[in-house]
Amino acid sequence: MSNIIKKDGYSYSFDANACSTCQARCCTGESGYIHVNSREIEDISKLLGLSIEEFTQNYLFKNGYKYSIRERKFGDSYECAFYNRETNGCAVYEARPMQCRTFPFWDYFKNRVDELKLECPGVIDA
Repeated sequence: MSNIIKKDGYSYSFDANACSTCQARCCTGESGYIHVNSREIEDISKLLGLSIEEFTQNYLFKNGYKYSIRERKFGDSYECAFYNRETNGCAVYEARPMQCRTFPFWDYFKNRVDELKLECPGVIDA
């Protein structure tokens, strides 16, 4: 069974098998925003067994009118609060935000494939 993912409108494909090889570069690196909507907040809160208020207070910060998941500083890098270094994976994978679910198929990368390939070893020419 192939783990190659293709999406209309993108000049590249994604080999999901590569996720186990890269130290989660999509979850670590430069500081950024991991936006969540109200449904995602509910889903992650439920998965963690926290009230929405507890989850918001402990894991989110306001970025303009949106909420974003906090990051942790690790050396010279940053990582998502839910990145698990021991398993090299996401602690809330089943409820991860849409922003995470859709990576690497973001509009930003449509014309920046070379930049994306530096970040993600799973990106391959279509």
